Amino acid sequence: MNLDAAQTLAERAAAVQQSADATPSPCTSVCRMDRLSGLCEGCLRTIAEIAGWSRMDDDGRRGVWHAIEWRARAGIWRAPDPAGDNDA
Repeated sequence: MNLDAAQTLAERAAAVQQSADATPSPCTSVCRMDRLSGLCEGCLRTIAEIAGWSRMDDDGRRGVWHAIEWRARAGIWRAPDPAGDNDA
């Protein structure tokens, strides 16, 4: 994920949270977990959030979107690699 993708995801997350429509999945079909942050590189969800999505009610799903927005805006996806690999 790069800064532009994170900004786009944060904006989408904010819009989803304000919408009265059914909450869509944040999946972007990237489905690759970052070894440092523990987040999906495409949607910034944790394994638990991904696995539990189908069982969540709409409020739970909006909570995940809230967490995604926070992670994207805070740069959580940019966890530094202690070995110096900044592309992790």
